[in-house]
Amino acid sequence: MSRKALSLLLVIMMTAVMFLTGCGSSDTAGDETGPIKIGGLTSLSGALQDYGDQMQKGFMLGLEYATDGTMEVAGRKIEVIWEDTTTVPEVARERAIKLLDEEKVDLIVGPASSSDAFAILELAEEFQKILMIEPAAADFLTGPSWNRYIFRTGRNSAQDAAAMADVITTNKPGAKVATLAPDSAFGRAMVDPFVQALADKGGDLIQQEFPPAETTDFTSYILRIREAAPDYVYVIWAGANNPWSQLMELNLEQYGIQITTGAPEIAALRSMSPMVGMTGFTVYYNSVPENPVNDWLVENHKEKYNAPPDIFTSGGMAAAIAVVTALEKTGGNTDTEALIEALRGMEFESPTGKRYFREDDHQAIQPLFEIELTEGSDHPIPKLLRVIPAEDIAPPISVPADAKR
Repeated sequence: MSRKALSLLLVIMMTAVMFLTGCGSSDTAGDETGPIKIGGLTSLSGALQDYGDQMQKGFMLGLEYATDGTMEVAGRKIEVIWEDTTTVPEVARERAIKLLDEEKVDLIVGPASSSDAFAILELAEEFQKILMIEPAAADFLTGPSWNRYIFRTGRNSAQDAAAMADVITTNKPGAKVATLAPDSAFGRAMVDPFVQALADKGGDLIQQEFPPAETTDFTSYILRIREAAPDYVYVIWAGANNPWSQLMELNLEQYGIQITTGAPEIAALRSMSPMVGMTGFTVYYNSVPENPVNDWLVENHKEKYNAPPDIFTSGGMAAAIAVVTALEKTGGNTDTEALIEALRGMEFESPTGKRYFREDDHQAIQPLFEIELTEGSDHPIPKLLRVIPAEDIAPPISVPADAKR
């Protein structure tokens, strides 16, 4: 090869190296200075559309709150790309792949459905991107099915169970309890952790009734509970075919049986007018938490949407604050390992008070609230009786012993 040809070849090779290096530098710079891309994946249609809509509004308001209205962290703009799971697991997986593979998001927040969440857990591990779950509550998501990329800002079913057990046994130590829940995955998933939570607090579960989810006549189930003579009946129900009126018609309270439950979202509270005077617990109601974050949420949600925030609005805001808090700790670095290090054990504010991610399973630990249902113009209003400390209702750790941390 001639000296001239050799020189030309060297120039070509150096140009190619510079081009490739330049491309790599550009990508790296983009990672450090371009927009922070968050995938919002939730039920914007389907059975849990209301939950997803609340979460979406809360998340965007939470970003506004946590960034003082700038919608940026460490000089990097925050971009949220929303996808609708339609509350169908197969669709959730498809949309998650789109966010991760095509949109190249830095992390995903959502979804509303536990089944949707389960469908995308392995994708978080495959793409090595954080999935911050809100508000899906099934225990196994931060338990047996967990991987190191999973964080949950919301509470899980075991925390609900522990809160209910705490309310019952605080008011009546050693209480005998019955449960009434639908014979469905939802109903049994809510009762199962309550069995252990009640035993841990010295209570005794003496009766379990599981009517079919489509039941409209609860008489036989309620009569069996009345015959068992518990101190409390813990009712777990969702849907229009609820048992509240029949529970009152069969005079359980005259038999010394108190009815209790978790106060749900506003739409479900509208069906609970017969239960005014009942004590129970709630995850959130807009007038219950007393802190500056909730004050801001209530004021700004009413101003923007002409309505008060709801349970899953609060959860969406908490998730946004957690994301921004972690990004502030990393200086805007969206590298997954840097985010995991920042998130583990991290404390963050929320509309319900201070929360923190447990290091062992990345489950957020948070306070819940003992309440009494009082009269309201549109629905019973939960009134705060006391804050249930987060440490008193922390769920058991159930991730596999051999899970990679």
